[in-house]
Amino acid sequence: MHWIQLGARYSNPSRVLLLALLKVMGLLLLVACLPFEAGAAGRLEQFLPKVQPGELFAGADRFGKIEGDPPMASVFRGQDLVGHVYLNSDVTSAIGYSGKPIHILVGIDEAGVIHGLKMVDHQEPIVLIGIPEEKVVASLNTLIGQDLGRVSAGAVRPPQVDIVSGATVTVLVMGDSVVRSAVRLIRGNRLGAAQAQVTAPTETRAVDLTRSELRDWHTLVGDGSVRVLRLSVGEVSEAFREIGRPEAAERPETRDPRDQFIELYIAPVSVPTIGRSLLGDVQYERLVQRLKPGQQAIVVAGDGAYSFKGSGYVRGGIFDRIELLQSGQGIRFRDRNHTRLGDLAAEGAPRLREIALFVVPEDFDFDVTEPWELQLLVQRSIGARDKATLSYELGYTLPDPYVTVTKVPAMSRAAASEQVAKPVPAVLDTATDALLASDEEPLWQRIWKMNTISIAITVVALLILTAIFFFQDWLVRRPVLFGWIRRGYLVFTLFWLGWYANAQLSVVNVLTFTNALVSDFSWEFFLSAPLIFILWAAVAAGLLFWGRGPFCGWLCPFGALQELTNNIAQWLKVPQIKVPFGLHERLWPIKYVIFLGLFGLSFYSVAMAEMVAEVEPFKTAIILKFVRDWPFVVFAVALLVAGLFIERFYCRYLCPLGAALAIPGRIRMFEWLKRWPECGSPCQRCAKECPVQSIHPEGQINVNECIYCMNCQELYHDDHRCPHMIQVRLKREKFMALSSPASRGEGPAKTVISHKGNRIAKPDTATRPTT
Repeated sequence: MHWIQLGARYSNPSRVLLLALLKVMGLLLLVACLPFEAGAAGRLEQFLPKVQPGELFAGADRFGKIEGDPPMASVFRGQDLVGHVYLNSDVTSAIGYSGKPIHILVGIDEAGVIHGLKMVDHQEPIVLIGIPEEKVVASLNTLIGQDLGRVSAGAVRPPQVDIVSGATVTVLVMGDSVVRSAVRLIRGNRLGAAQAQVTAPTETRAVDLTRSELRDWHTLVGDGSVRVLRLSVGEVSEAFREIGRPEAAERPETRDPRDQFIELYIAPVSVPTIGRSLLGDVQYERLVQRLKPGQQAIVVAGDGAYSFKGSGYVRGGIFDRIELLQSGQGIRFRDRNHTRLGDLAAEGAPRLREIALFVVPEDFDFDVTEPWELQLLVQRSIGARDKATLSYELGYTLPDPYVTVTKVPAMSRAAASEQVAKPVPAVLDTATDALLASDEEPLWQRIWKMNTISIAITVVALLILTAIFFFQDWLVRRPVLFGWIRRGYLVFTLFWLGWYANAQLSVVNVLTFTNALVSDFSWEFFLSAPLIFILWAAVAAGLLFWGRGPFCGWLCPFGALQELTNNIAQWLKVPQIKVPFGLHERLWPIKYVIFLGLFGLSFYSVAMAEMVAEVEPFKTAIILKFVRDWPFVVFAVALLVAGLFIERFYCRYLCPLGAALAIPGRIRMFEWLKRWPECGSPCQRCAKECPVQSIHPEGQINVNECIYCMNCQELYHDDHRCPHMIQVRLKREKFMALSSPASRGEGPAKTVISHKGNRIAKPDTATRPTT
């Protein structure tokens, strides 16, 4: 699973506290420098050499001088000016799943028509889930040829890019960024084209802030204060058939076409009467204090089989299923704009499954008194990886009683026309983002709150594992109980931690952390994935006590899958292959070679290292549950099949994450695994029965390879299998027999109970020889 970076910055005391904590746990091996990240503005000069003029405009042969703010460069064909090129992230936000900007060079002519696009840099994890970058770029290329001059004038709606299943948020972010940046430059007169004639307004419209009443739900719906879109499952299925996607129509959300697909409500709660009625006085006053002058807020509520929120906002902080549209501009809300509501305060309001309060970002020019729309993106899976999509628009016009209209005198109209014609400087989204972030709770904190239950389960599981390790001597003396505990914990790790929570650590995490230390470190990058952060903290602490064993043997979902399938294979009498120790010892270094190769490659290109890291089958077998292209599935299944004959085959010889953990695991401060002097000379039983052959024939345990299954500790305390303990038991029993009353002629022998619970009867007087 890949960590994402967020925009907000942690407070200095918190950063120092967490840095000290991870140092204590041994996770930080280097001193982190926190370099200042350059802003988005002014990076055109950096990326322009990565593209040829002809890639953006057919026949173009040279770029002109970079000028202006945001910077732009003219593009020439010979002596003729054919257009301009700019970097999208210099103009507007383009933050994707990775938390870092997606940089796209855009070629646009003076009329506002896009001629070419080139994605020059990104940190998106799209290659990690098997989606070719070419497919994502092809979806973006649907914007080529679009006339954004008409979009800027409000004559047409913003064009939409083709959705790529598995990379929906990434594609939407790219498309929105290109369209919004182009519209912003056009409206700022940066392209040099003749602007459309601006008609001076004859009247101004504003929200009547003096009108503040409480109304019930039926009144609000009846007079249009609240608008609703109702769709049934059958209606959506029929819509998919009409657009030529019958395969999507055959995969409805419920069996009954009459079932409710969605009941979607929208209302502007920054309007006093609507806001007080829906939010209640206390919540409305809080909203008013939060809003900047002129800023608006809307409530979106829904019920039914389809969620308007989706899951993209949890992973990437963006609501990818809804978009606010007005005057040819559109915006998708991010998590920092969102507040979850439990219910609506209006009398008679229904109980709805999802209620969200969205604050419209200041950089989006939204006039609540003018008509606007909320677009709902409907998605249906039509295969293992593909989705079909269609959209519905729910329009809204603020009822006249909430609006005050003021006539504009002729002189004022002329001044207003002159003012409108002035170029409007483009305001960078990064500045707005920083302003918003400073006033709101950081996104990572809200993600942790949304995952409270999962976090609690994980913490409890880690505490249980800690107890298992601390009381291991008591448990291994009860092998039946310990066996059930171990198998139960592995089942939990596989099904809940792995397949449900997707909390599978990866060597990619190690490479990302190292790269962040030497380049652009941010705690929010790691805190945004709570379970992953908690597991890494636990693994770091475990390295000090037990080495890599706690993770590899207990907390790795793929390791659990290997061991459980091998247990089933042994139960079915599948023959087990015992690799000769000499060969086994020479196969160990393979995983270290793989890790060092990935580690070195990550300094050259993290993206390339992430691609090569597909040597890990974790994403295929755990994150994607084998729903992936067949080469990845075949590779993962082949490793599992090998593990049926050689227990934990992948862990032993190929796992780069195991190698990465084994290196700092050498610093462990305690030795918990006990050995007898006879271990290895002459006794070889532990070495022969170790599931992963981590015990040398000489008797010592190689902690670099040990998965801490405690099989050797069961033997250590077993007085019927361990030769040392057998001798101890025999001596004890002989002593007890000699010291019993029967041995001194004092009556029949009593039954002796051994420490293993076996009743040992001594010979009675009838069979004892007389003197």
